[in-house]
Amino acid sequence: MIAFICQTCGVQHAPVPDHPDTPPQHCPICEDERQYVGHDGQRWTTTEELLAGGRHNEVTEVETGLTTINTVPSFAIGQQAHLVRTPVGNLLWESISLCDPATIDRIRERGGIDAIAISHPHFYSAMVEWSHAFGGVPIWLHAADREWVMRPDPAIRYWEGETADPLPGSGLLLIRVGGHFLGSTALYWPDGANGRGVLFSGDMPQVAQDRRWVSFLYSYPNMIPLSAAEVRRIADTLAAYRFDRIYGSWTGRIVSSDGSAVVARSADRYVEHVNRET
Repeated sequence: MIAFICQTCGVQHAPVPDHPDTPPQHCPICEDERQYVGHDGQRWTTTEELLAGGRHNEVTEVETGLTTINTVPSFAIGQQAHLVRTPVGNLLWESISLCDPATIDRIRERGGIDAIAISHPHFYSAMVEWSHAFGGVPIWLHAADREWVMRPDPAIRYWEGETADPLPGSGLLLIRVGGHFLGSTALYWPDGANGRGVLFSGDMPQVAQDRRWVSFLYSYPNMIPLSAAEVRRIADTLAAYRFDRIYGSWTGRIVSSDGSAVVARSADRYVEHVNRET
């Protein structure tokens, strides 16, 4: 049976019952107003086709205890995954669509994966493949986004509330920020950046091209804003944590210092603009 991958969003879907070699007719994630169906219509691929087309993953050390994983050439949304290494185990933050033996071997050299956590449905990609490759490790998803899981699996652990501890003893903390999706999640790594703290923000907030700032949208590709009140709530949620660095979900999207202040002043700027009468 084939678990087909949407070429636009990169999310892998469960095989179609009674038609195991036929792709689904629709990708609900792309049909939602926060995403889009590709201009050529709904198209599908597989892991084997990605490899045959010359794609591979680059595994790069970016700071002590942190590795990035990127597919080259870029595929679908083009996000990167981060492997956060701690004394009690390793967490894969976000997921990518290409899960191949070469990358699995390189991650095993770094101690493997003990848990996976994903910020929101656009990055679910091949999360089940990654879990199975490392013995069915738990995949932490916020329960508010359960309807967007396109490939259900026993490894998925739905958490509720405002925070969760995916790897006890590691110091890592999942924070529900909402905004983009009800369950949109950020990851806080207090030991990152040499103890100054790191926030992995996913899409909420998203590190801007001008990396002195972040921004807040309900839909990034379709440019649908959030309300001032919602942005204030998100900023207030993150104000409880101190972090110097922010890693976004694409290569180069890094706020290198003063991250907590960047979120605060970016929220102030956003609210000022949306509240203007002219």
